[in-house]
Formats: sequence, C-alpha cells, structure tokens
Amino acid sequence: MQIQSHAVNGMRIAEVVADEIVISDAETGLDLMGNLYYQNFDAIILHEKNITPIFFDLKTGIAGEILQKFSNYRMRLAIVGDFAPYQSKSIRDFIFESNKQGHINFVDSIEAALQKLTA
Repeated sequence: MQIQSHAVNGMRIAEVVADEIVISDAETGLDLMGNLYYQNFDAIILHEKNITPIFFDLKTGIAGEILQKFSNYRMRLAIVGDFAPYQSKSIRDFIFESNKQGHINFVDSIEAALQKLTA
C-alpha cells in the first residue's frame, strides 16, 4: 500500500493506492483513518476495489461502522469506483444520501473526489 498526497486549496488529501483490500472491517478502517489523521491529512480517497465487497451489503453493518468513525473524527472521505453493480435500493439510497451530505462521497474519478473533498 502506498499513500499519494494531493495538495488542493490548502488541504492535504491522502489517496490510498493498493492492489489488495485495505479495509476489511471497522477496525482496519479505523486504523487507516487514524494513521492518516496523525500524519495531518485533512481527507482520504479510497478506491472501491480496496474495500471489502461486504461493505456494500448494508445488512452487515460494516459500512455504517466505518463511516461513523470517519464522521466522529471529522475526516472527509471519497470512495472512487463504479457503483453501478450495486443495485439494491438500500445501497443506492445510502450512496445518494452520503453524497448529499458531503462528508462521505461516492464518486467515479479522482478528479471528482478532489473537487468534492475541497468544496
């Protein structure tokens, strides 16, 4: 895993770059967030492929647990990926509401992530 740093509008944004799953449960999500928080990053970009697929099954509760941690620590997050395969009404509504609130964003590109995180 590598961390690519983006500096935009005075903000430090960490982009997690990896070929494997980086967040498999709430604990690994909290560890990653804490690590980047203490490196003075203001926000984080994760790629969908680096998050366990069960994150997107809301019945597991993993998404809620992880995103609550980000919210508690006021760490903004953008998840970049293709979310079209996730067709359940609950995940579609979850993505819509998250994007509407703006603290956690589901986007399709790094450019969109940087724009949302610095708006």
